[in-house]
Amino acid sequence: MLESIQLFLRRRSIRHYQAQPVSTEILEMLLQAGMAAPTACNSQPWEFIVITEEEKLDALRAKLKFARYNAPAAIVVCGNLKIAHNSAAQHFWIQDCSAAIENILLAATALGLGSVWIGIYPLPSVIKPVQEILNIPEEVTPLGMVYVGYPAEEKSPHTKHDAHRIHWQEYEPRKRRVKKKNAKYAE
Repeated sequence: MLESIQLFLRRRSIRHYQAQPVSTEILEMLLQAGMAAPTACNSQPWEFIVITEEEKLDALRAKLKFARYNAPAAIVVCGNLKIAHNSAAQHFWIQDCSAAIENILLAATALGLGSVWIGIYPLPSVIKPVQEILNIPEEVTPLGMVYVGYPAEEKSPHTKHDAHRIHWQEYEPRKRRVKKKNAKYAE
């Protein structure tokens, strides 16, 4: 198997971290990887907030129910249409910033770090506290946060490959019933 495919399979959501801090140099590498992501019409609508101060991390953990992990660093990826290189960003900023997050996650894995993606957008109940804690202006939207650190847990590589979700040449109706999983998050 190709080395890069193995990297994708090794990337796992890590929720337990060692107390060891992540160096500024490594955080800069993660940001470079994030900004290497593709964007629609090269719009680059992203901004990044790096958090390493324990007080800020604790404030985020206290306000965000699904972000109570002990990582020593976090990167919040935001969309800002005002700094985008063109108007394509108004339609595609979510995909653009998501690609940046994925690049950060993969780079963290390649560097031996653990990481986990915490969703923020589109839930106002999550967006608002993040904006307040990090002093983010109203016109800038936090899409997601990536916790990074040295893992205190080990997970084996895996895939979520499911042949029932693959269609060749056109969509094929299935008899399989669609489950309403996580319907409470569909606000």
